[in-house]
Amino acid sequence: MTDLQVSVVLPAYNEEDSIEQTVMTTLETLADFLPTGVFELIIAEDGCDDRTPEIAAELAETDNRVRHVHSDERLGRGGALEYAFEQADGETLVYFDTDLATDMRHLEELINSVRSGKYDVATGSRWLPQSQADRSVKRAIPSVGFNTLVRTVLRSELKDHQCGFKAVSRTAFEQLGPQIKDEHWFWDTELLVKAQRNGYRVKEFPVDWEPKGDSKVDIVRDVFGMGSQILRTFWGLSVSPRLTQRVSLGAGTMLVILALLLMTQYLNPQTVLNEMAGAAPEVVGLSAVIYMISWPIRGLRYRDILGSMGFHEQWTFLTGAVFISQTGNLVFPARLGDGVRAYVVKARRLIPYPSGFASLAVERVFDLLTITTLAGVVMMGLAATGSVGELLAAVTGSAVSGDTAQSGQTAVYVAAAVGLAAVGAVIMIVVSARTEANFVRDVINRLSDDSYANDLASIIEEFVADVQTVTADGLAFLRVGTSSLIIWSLDVLTALIVFAAFGYSLTPSLIAIGFFAVSVGNLAKVLPLTPGGVGLYEGAFTIIVAPLTPVGVTTALSIAIVDHAVKNIVTILGGVISMAWLNVSLTTAVEQAQTVDKTTEKAD
Repeated sequence: MTDLQVSVVLPAYNEEDSIEQTVMTTLETLADFLPTGVFELIIAEDGCDDRTPEIAAELAETDNRVRHVHSDERLGRGGALEYAFEQADGETLVYFDTDLATDMRHLEELINSVRSGKYDVATGSRWLPQSQADRSVKRAIPSVGFNTLVRTVLRSELKDHQCGFKAVSRTAFEQLGPQIKDEHWFWDTELLVKAQRNGYRVKEFPVDWEPKGDSKVDIVRDVFGMGSQILRTFWGLSVSPRLTQRVSLGAGTMLVILALLLMTQYLNPQTVLNEMAGAAPEVVGLSAVIYMISWPIRGLRYRDILGSMGFHEQWTFLTGAVFISQTGNLVFPARLGDGVRAYVVKARRLIPYPSGFASLAVERVFDLLTITTLAGVVMMGLAATGSVGELLAAVTGSAVSGDTAQSGQTAVYVAAAVGLAAVGAVIMIVVSARTEANFVRDVINRLSDDSYANDLASIIEEFVADVQTVTADGLAFLRVGTSSLIIWSLDVLTALIVFAAFGYSLTPSLIAIGFFAVSVGNLAKVLPLTPGGVGLYEGAFTIIVAPLTPVGVTTALSIAIVDHAVKNIVTILGGVISMAWLNVSLTTAVEQAQTVDKTTEKAD
């Protein structure tokens, strides 16, 4: 008996009416040009809810050339193919659609193209000049658009990426399979694109094709899903590999420099310095004291987070750990200081790295929830309390009416709506975290079930799970939530005291805008473009304050610089003291944290 060389896979989802005839036709075609014992036919039954599994099992029992690979749940076409290929024994792996839309007389060319060793991948094409394809306008237009985008965006040289008639060598599949992220209709497109990118020999040949029956493609879900997959693949192949730490830091630095250069076109740097010099030093010092008060509360919050995870440590030590990690974020780019805390609690209190990283994630979740809530509530409050006119008067210096007032009101109400949506999202996340129901995946799956949507759902689910770590204990959730609110209120209060240092009275309008500006500034710092978000915070703060208050651009920027400087100086001083107290080297901590991150990625 000749060793098995060819494995043909039929991806089958609810094919009870046609699967038996498809199997018979395929076996007859294979037997015409392949010796007995050289090939196998695998029915990749993909979580069917009809009689396909029973029929597939019967066929496998009656013919030793047939195998039945069953899945209890729907894997998607790509997932089912990959699962079957992994279990196949042949060196040439083949698949085509069970409706046999592609004329089976092309099967010999498809298989032998790869089996001969001349090509690594082969695919039928309905868009070559010699092809004969009967397609409706409804099918043709989306296909042309999709293939054009793939060729243009992903730099493919092929005409047709979607024809369900392909073969790949085992060697190529073993390298390419782990690189493919999609599990549905984009799987074979991604295979072809990445085969070309990896230097494999790809053959595209014309086929005769005629659609059989109704397509299982959901036009809305799959078209939008494929569009997102093209963008995702482009990002993974062309953008992400170039986003190194050096590039990110360089880009962030250039953005800051560009912003400063542009500012000099409208602002006199000397004027900014003069404004800063005019700030009352004793009041600026008071702002530093106010900000210092928030740090012990950060330590208490972190104690509660770790306590909910089963680790009980003193808040004084944890305050020092937070100081050190935040100092790391100010000194190093790309928020490398975040991993420092996991190193500190591991090195000094033997808390495992996974728990350290998880606790940090929980803290970040509550920070984002709190900042978002503050920004949203303030903007809703401004609209609801009739402060629109006051804000417009601040912009113009006097009462306004007519179109100007109407436009301003529209802008504020739109902002309030955005704030309402943000608060609603926060509430939904918290509700999801307090229940066993998976609202996130249910909603996303209604829109799309491709791998990109699944990745998005997984990210949000992880976000919710981080909150759930604390919400399991109602009292801990209340303490962590309350302390988060106090921490960020003190952060805002620090900025408001700086306003007072520049001689401004803290009116209700200025306080409200101050809350919003500080919240937006801190949200801007989430992007790790510069160490400590320097430049990002100041820019966002100024953009909010200057148009909505009588402060002016120059003074707003000066206040933002002083406010951020006060917070960074307090952080660095606390970090230096904590490092001396706990005998921690910041550079060593960063190096160790990076090593753990890389080890974790390889394990995953």
